[in-house]
Amino acid sequence: MKLAETDILDARILIVDDQESNIALLERLLGESGYTRVSSTMNPEEVCALHRQNHYDLILLDLQMPGMDGFQVIEALKTNDADGYLPVLVITAQPGHKLRALQAGARDFVSKPFDLLEVRTRIRNMLEVRLLYRKLENYSKELEQTVLERTAELRESEARYRSLTELASDWYWEQDENGNFTKVSGPVLEMLGIQVGPLQGDAGTVRDVRSEGWNEAERAALQAAIAAREPFLDLIFSRSNPNGTQQKFQVSGEPMFNRSLRFIGYRGIGIELTAREDSHAGNA
Repeated sequence: MKLAETDILDARILIVDDQESNIALLERLLGESGYTRVSSTMNPEEVCALHRQNHYDLILLDLQMPGMDGFQVIEALKTNDADGYLPVLVITAQPGHKLRALQAGARDFVSKPFDLLEVRTRIRNMLEVRLLYRKLENYSKELEQTVLERTAELRESEARYRSLTELASDWYWEQDENGNFTKVSGPVLEMLGIQVGPLQGDAGTVRDVRSEGWNEAERAALQAAIAAREPFLDLIFSRSNPNGTQQKFQVSGEPMFNRSLRFIGYRGIGIELTAREDSHAGNA
């Protein structure tokens, strides 16, 4: 992740100092370095309000000021800074204040009297860190929003898929890795002679408690496809009922896997061919 030179030079900078000469010196230094959005105040009590309004990328803060010193300003800014990053570079002539300021939450410091090269370097370095931090934060928000949008699209797509499969078939079904039906729509239970048989610990799962009359060769082909974790399309299987009637079914399915590529079951659609064949024969 890189920053353009214009991003750095267009950063919003606030100078806070009770000495007009210090403000003039720093404004001239920043102007000569190419910074274009520099403002200042000699009133430390205005800093929080100004920061709320302008969201400065850097605050150059003098520690020794009457009425409200720099340490008090830092404490006030902590309750104001919404992004969790305090963009304060303190200015001090007291060596003992440097560590205290850093412990209070300042990011860096420059010493008085000014070493102009040091001031330029520290301002530049801190702005790069600050802007990269903000860019990363914005990227994270954009990524989160993209994930939410994609998730919504997937859910909508799945809903459309379910709707289409229900229109194009007699039933939609899902099974777990053990072959138990976990979700069905349409009269699949009645068609296949499946009754609710809850498994221990899972009262919502249904299992086939009636297996008589199936064409074993056709059923073996279906079970072989499932055992091999293969998709199958328009597979035919049939059953003879105790009353002598015949039922014929056509089913399509595909295996499902989780994010770890572990097999978790099958889903698919099916139709009863018997009823449709009888309907066509009657129409003929």
